[in-house]
Amino acid sequence: MIFTETGLADAHVIDLQEIRDDRGFFARAFCAREFEEHGLKPAIAQGNLSYNHNKGTMRGMHYQRPPAAETKLVRCTAGAIWDVIVDIRPDSPTYMKHFGVELSAANRRALYVPEMFAHGYLTLTDGAEVIYSVGEFYTPGVEGGYRHDDPALGIDWPVPVEVISEKDATWPLIGEGAAR
Repeated sequence: MIFTETGLADAHVIDLQEIRDDRGFFARAFCAREFEEHGLKPAIAQGNLSYNHNKGTMRGMHYQRPPAAETKLVRCTAGAIWDVIVDIRPDSPTYMKHFGVELSAANRRALYVPEMFAHGYLTLTDGAEVIYSVGEFYTPGVEGGYRHDDPALGIDWPVPVEVISEKDATWPLIGEGAAR
């Protein structure tokens, strides 16, 4: 695997290191030892799959607070998404900064999301499918979120949001008391 820092503390884009032959290729998509060598938490408590019918579907910006703060390893297995993370750790040098990257079935990239990062994505194609491994169990009561269009975050989404859940559309703006 090829680990590339994102510019946000502790977050990485992970590309496959393909070993090719006439059959195709083989690549390691996860290795706890390699994650630890890069200072990343390799724990996986749950594996989730999300299918999205339409281009322009927004999911996020979600996070879980301690004691159930979660890491995520996100990969798009069909279609394409624009994946965004926001560092919401007050003591971090990259606090409230964001990073976005295209994840697609074609580029096979993954994004490692550290604990206490808000995470969300917007589908760039119809039929986008996303699989993500999560380092903690989903825990109602410790979840939080930010609006994808919060001016305080300044995220520039590459396509218009066409489909969004009521919950994701109604997180309070940071200036209106959204949790930081």
